[in-house]
Amino acid sequence: MNHTIELLKQHRSERSYLDKPIPEEVLSAIIDSAHLAPTSVNSQQVSIVVVRDPARRARIAELAGGQSWIAQAPVFLTLVLDMHKTATGIAMSGNTQHAHESVESIISGATDVGIALGTLVAAAHSFGLGIVPIGGVRRNPQAMIDLLELPALTFPVVGLVLGYVDRPAHQKPRLPLETFRHEEVYHTEPLAAAIEQYNHTLMNHWKQTGRSDGEAWGSNTASYYQRVYYPHVLPALLQQGFKLDQ
Repeated sequence: MNHTIELLKQHRSERSYLDKPIPEEVLSAIIDSAHLAPTSVNSQQVSIVVVRDPARRARIAELAGGQSWIAQAPVFLTLVLDMHKTATGIAMSGNTQHAHESVESIISGATDVGIALGTLVAAAHSFGLGIVPIGGVRRNPQAMIDLLELPALTFPVVGLVLGYVDRPAHQKPRLPLETFRHEEVYHTEPLAAAIEQYNHTLMNHWKQTGRSDGEAWGSNTASYYQRVYYPHVLPALLQQGFKLDQ
């Protein structure tokens, strides 16, 4: 197995960080790697806002629902779906952008953000940094938009904590591979048995790591997905000028 695969398979979401700055050359190398990641039709519809100011990180931690590791780690990145950038370039060419009026643009842009996020994660791990992605930037998206002074036709999709790890997290087990990899077509048959197997594996993991509050996978997921998880996303998207008409 090569070093890159070994690095990727060691992933953990870390939530305990040292009070230690990240050297600028390291941070730049990580961000530059994501800058070169692929995007749909070379649209480059992703931007990253780097936040190091302690007060601003503390505010983001609050907006994300009290996630203290955002304030604890030295750097927080917000990955932005950026169709302001594309609209500007299109206008400079004498044309008018309409793609942001379609739900396809949200899917395409979020996909590109996800590619950039994965690149950032791998690059950060290569420097020995810990990370944890933060979907909580969408908990109160309008406040995030205001805090980061994001222009129209942009949206904060996800954040990423970066820092040197204090107390390493345990690596959580995953569902069996057959729930992830499907040959030729999607196979529903093994799903229930695989989930049942995983529930036992996960409960054993919680027990071994001292998590008395740990739940089975379906119950834990239900605690989030029985409702619309972040109900303020759609109003904020519309306020930013996106449409879902097509």
